[in-house]
Amino acid sequence: MKSCIFVADNFMADMKYVLSFVFMFAACVAFAQEKKGDVGSFYERNKVLNFNDGKNAAGEIEQPKEFDPNFHIYLCFGQSNMEGNASIEPQDREGISTRFKMMAAVDFERTGRKMGKWYVAVPPLCRENNGLTPADYFGRTMVERLPEEVSIGVINVSIGGCSIDLFDEDKAEKYLAGAPDWLQNFSRAYDGHPYKRLIAMAKEAQKAGVIKGILLHQGCTDNGQRDWPQRVKVVYERMLKDLGLKAEECPLLVGELLSMQDNGACWLHNSIIATMPLVIPTARVVPSLGCPGKEDRLHFTAEGYRELGRRYAEVMMKR
Repeated sequence: MKSCIFVADNFMADMKYVLSFVFMFAACVAFAQEKKGDVGSFYERNKVLNFNDGKNAAGEIEQPKEFDPNFHIYLCFGQSNMEGNASIEPQDREGISTRFKMMAAVDFERTGRKMGKWYVAVPPLCRENNGLTPADYFGRTMVERLPEEVSIGVINVSIGGCSIDLFDEDKAEKYLAGAPDWLQNFSRAYDGHPYKRLIAMAKEAQKAGVIKGILLHQGCTDNGQRDWPQRVKVVYERMLKDLGLKAEECPLLVGELLSMQDNGACWLHNSIIATMPLVIPTARVVPSLGCPGKEDRLHFTAEGYRELGRRYAEVMMKR
């Protein structure tokens, strides 16, 4: 009899735990849906974004003349946190090794960078008016830790406020047609096809070096959507196919959004990001806990981007 009572008590305790979890998850989903509008409203309030003063951005170097297997290239894509949403500070333009390069994916009219050309990776790395991005300190950290003969290149094609669907060629046209004006304007920098631009730049980059990985930071717009990992998988696998890459040789590094502890508005999505290795075996998650964020609760501060970039590098080095 006592054993029956013990089992019953344990069952009730387990049920209370399960019910509590279900209630908490439902509350989180409701919170996520409530906060979905934060991303769009941020851009509605900030239709003209300029995190860069336009100075010292060129970083002119001699263009590669032949293929170098020690030139390791990384593709970066996503929304505003990968695009670069923090003001570039003086320290971010100092001490940049010539072993760390960026390929411009658009023309930089004020500073003279030309699409498809390599430059020393002086920020901004995405577009002329963008700011600091995790790619900045990812590259810096990689060149610090790799042998002298290895150099690092990044190509960044990101669109603030976009869904992952913008990078899915089967969905992009329809998605963009229904998007707000500010998002369409950002996309025009890539002729309305950011995925095609990224692939075109990547193919050009393969003439000079080896693509070693893909960095993604996206999710605020798709916060809480449980099919997001499968949608990312479609994009990742198409990239591999279009560029003739093997998954085991080109991992996908996925950065977490601002955490709950750091007052992020979209922290629920991190539980979905955590499942990425189950959907894509070659995916690796980059933790964001402790990376400081802005008051808007969507974006990281400059220090947050520096730390997050270092963590991308650490995850890449450990794989």
